[in-house]
Amino acid sequence: MQLVVARIGRAHGIKGEVTVEVRTDEPELRLGPGAVLLTDPASTGPLTIETGRVHSGRLLLRFEGVRDRNAAEALRNTLLIAEVDPEELPEEEDEYYDHQLMDLDVVTKDGVEVGRITEISHLPSQDLFIVERPDGSEVMIPFVGEIVTEIDLEEQKAVIDPPPGLIDDQAEIASSRDAEDSADSEDKA
Repeated sequence: MQLVVARIGRAHGIKGEVTVEVRTDEPELRLGPGAVLLTDPASTGPLTIETGRVHSGRLLLRFEGVRDRNAAEALRNTLLIAEVDPEELPEEEDEYYDHQLMDLDVVTKDGVEVGRITEISHLPSQDLFIVERPDGSEVMIPFVGEIVTEIDLEEQKAVIDPPPGLIDDQAEIASSRDAEDSADSEDKA
């Protein structure tokens, strides 16, 4: 199975190093020296990592055969893809690979069917499940412990405890001032 583990950014310096946007929780495993990665577009790869280092909080990589800034800049926006055994599991107990979560049925803690995970969006602040509902509409569910209470891979389901308004139109009034405004408008009617 193939997983996108990084995207190449701009060139760094004049000796062929590039910045990378890491898209894996295991960069030391997937992006270490000697790793051979497929690429998208395929014509730029495969690429073998020669060296890697962290500079000012960013991962910098140098690939075999890439020796100058022009060659490094030519790789910009290339996706780096690792070949992963589908049976391999993350090291931490509550971590999952995207392919393990895709197509899971999403149900509320009360057993109400919400839909099926069709995509996982990785945002800077959190990950989101994109869930296709039975009527074809989509809902986004933050993949955080307070909302996604259980992942059961054997049963192929994700159990959620959504706050009001996340998957329905029953949002709670957010502040007491809103409640007072609502009461005042009812008194005037």
